[in-house]
Amino acid sequence: MMGNKKLQVWLPLIFSLVLIGGMFLGFKLSDQSGSKRGFFSSNSRSTLQEALDLIKMRYVDSVQIDTLEGRAIQEMMNELDPHSVYLPPVELKEANEDLAGNFDGIGVEFNIFSDTVNVVYVFPDGPSDKAGLVIGDKITRVNDSSLTRKGVSINEIKTLIRGPKGSKAILQVIRGAKQQSITVTRGKIPVPSIEASYMIDKNTGYIKLTKFSESSYEEFMQAMEALQKQGMQSLVFDLRGNGGGFMNEAVDMADEFLEGDKLIVYTEGVNSKKREYRCKRPGLFEKGKLVLLVDELSASASEVLAGALQDWCRATIIGRRTFGKGLVQEQYQLRDGSAMRLTVARYYTPLGRSIQRPYEKGKKVYMDELWERFNSGEMVSADSMKNHNGFRFTTACSDTLYGGGGITPSIFVPIDTSVSQQKANRLTFAANINSFVYNYYLQNKIQVDKYNTTADFITGFNNIEGIWNDLVKFTATDSVNFKSVAGKEKELVQQRLKALLARYKWRNAGFYQVLNSNDAMVKKSNRDNCKIKKATVFAVASG
Repeated sequence: MMGNKKLQVWLPLIFSLVLIGGMFLGFKLSDQSGSKRGFFSSNSRSTLQEALDLIKMRYVDSVQIDTLEGRAIQEMMNELDPHSVYLPPVELKEANEDLAGNFDGIGVEFNIFSDTVNVVYVFPDGPSDKAGLVIGDKITRVNDSSLTRKGVSINEIKTLIRGPKGSKAILQVIRGAKQQSITVTRGKIPVPSIEASYMIDKNTGYIKLTKFSESSYEEFMQAMEALQKQGMQSLVFDLRGNGGGFMNEAVDMADEFLEGDKLIVYTEGVNSKKREYRCKRPGLFEKGKLVLLVDELSASASEVLAGALQDWCRATIIGRRTFGKGLVQEQYQLRDGSAMRLTVARYYTPLGRSIQRPYEKGKKVYMDELWERFNSGEMVSADSMKNHNGFRFTTACSDTLYGGGGITPSIFVPIDTSVSQQKANRLTFAANINSFVYNYYLQNKIQVDKYNTTADFITGFNNIEGIWNDLVKFTATDSVNFKSVAGKEKELVQQRLKALLARYKWRNAGFYQVLNSNDAMVKKSNRDNCKIKKATVFAVASG
């Protein structure tokens, strides 16, 4: 009894001594310096940090440590896969805005013609529209900053025009021969990821998606519901040039096309457990005819969507082999406002295909291989793809698919690499084309605005030869002169002129509707014989 009482008296003291001893031992283990480090050290410095500290304390001249750190991180990222990137604070802000689906600003699109900022579009009901800005206004000053001084860049102009929601932008504007001051209260400006949505014919809808932003699924659903109200039974979903974005947006869209609890995609990595993404709800378009248009710039989330629909025999894929990006990035914020987008896993199609292209030879070779495909018009043959010894997969409809190297379409449409097409491409991207169409629209707005729909404009606007003659005069003294352009090249450029003109009234929907009226892939997708069918598809294998 006495022994137990003594133990009860001394027990708190013994416990305290053990606790203090443990704390002292932990402190000693974590407080080691020099080349010796404790196993539990939480503040041990890496060799890289030691080098930066030495430079900061001992280097002969003053240096920008933040810049050195950024470069060091960038070099580390260069040793990883091609899609792990370091984003300095300025680049991070722009990259995040691109995928956010909106930004804070005054609500205009502008272009620089003759060294002057010209308003080429005013967002309806946006801040500038409410303040009274119109297409054709020339902005010369924002608050205290001139936009006409020598050397001012587009990025600098964007920075001056944009700003926090609720802040004021006092604009000096020239309209005709009159100069005036207009005050605009900045607001939230949407940046749509769906650039076009319309009915090709009475049964076939068309949607052009340029990226997978935070608002893409919501935009997609609105477009689908609007098209279904117009009688859509078949859909052409255009993912050409879509470099990806948020994977969850692609998963949600796939859910609208697939039934039951079908697997859409799964991700897995050395430090990331396998995670499956499945259908969760009845889809809006599970039964209708579906065609996906893809090309060599369709990547990432675009390939997630295309891969799922191809594996489940749900859609006909038309176009050219996609980019081949099967890696998942997560963004990690760093304390200086920069961030790392680090690859944490690979994604796999429902059948288990990884579509990532090999990148062991470095980023340059990785990108050069893509541009070689683009410039050559890449003809895909089954035999050439088999030689890569890819992992073979068989779908429920007996299609044969191979992993790696992107998504290969069932129906291949090569790039037109003819001399006429290449020359026309160069001409249509000449700076004076945009300037000419802008001025033509301002001078002929009444004639263009009399058409109620793009379809009416396509069939009714026949003054394309007159536009061409005006273009020849407009460029008579420029380095790019259209006087000698004829034949197929002239025809292709005229099509582009008409599309650019339509854009001023019907925005991107009008632009694509005019272009698509003569587009090889869209024509092929809308033929009666383009039905979901058995096909043998091959893609380059990855190890």
